Amino acid sequence: MSLSKKRIVVKVGTSTLTNERGDIDIHEMDLLCRALSGIENLGYDLVLVSSGAIAVGANKMRLQQKPKDLRLKQAAAAVGQCELMHLYDKLFQEYGRMAGQILLNSDDVEIPERRDNLRNTFDALLENHIIPIVNENDSVSHVEIESDKKLFSDNDMLSAVVAVFCNASKLIILSDIDGLYDSNPNTHPDAKLISRVEKIDENIRAIAEGTGSNRGTGGMITKLDAAELATSRGIDVLITHGHKPELLYDIINKKKVGTLFVAK
Repeated sequence: MSLSKKRIVVKVGTSTLTNERGDIDIHEMDLLCRALSGIENLGYDLVLVSSGAIAVGANKMRLQQKPKDLRLKQAAAAVGQCELMHLYDKLFQEYGRMAGQILLNSDDVEIPERRDNLRNTFDALLENHIIPIVNENDSVSHVEIESDKKLFSDNDMLSAVVAVFCNASKLIILSDIDGLYDSNPNTHPDAKLISRVEKIDENIRAIAEGTGSNRGTGGMITKLDAAELATSRGIDVLITHGHKPELLYDIINKKKVGTLFVAK
């Protein structure tokens, strides 16, 4: 199937949605929903892949730290997903948009019948101008939380799988960093942003240092893995800062933003 030039997948991470205490950052969520609503209103099909359920749930349950026990992780995911969707629904309504929730595990994209049903759901939502909000189904799928052989590995890879599945033309990963640098900007103040990557090779992987924020699970390496999958299927991938959602307008206007991984 050909890619839809008007279909974009946006992935937002835990570090963008929460503050240092682990509380939901309502201001950042509001800015994000406003920007996404504006772009959807321009005629684009938008799919939002959102992390944050376990971190938000753990905070609401008043846990002292992010849970390590599987049972607690699944409980936190259930509580946090409810809280996230409540806020997304409320904020998108403020800007005249509707949202719908899709929770995935690997069977949903691997088993033919479930895959067909899932594709029909995505298409029906987008055709009716409803923004699908996607996350892993952590509350029932221990595989996606703990396994080394899980399909998605994290929400960066999930966003790439969703972009391929939905025939999107562009995947935008909102991170806690402006893009890929030639060295770790946390330890090298003179690090320079790499604005364009034609090929993800060992040299590019070697400079992708760091493990991301302590509130998320992914780092630049997981984003490279996601970009490698998406670009191999003809999808442009951009990494830019999640605290600057207004840059989404620059991206659709083809301005230079963050790091662009060029589709093959």
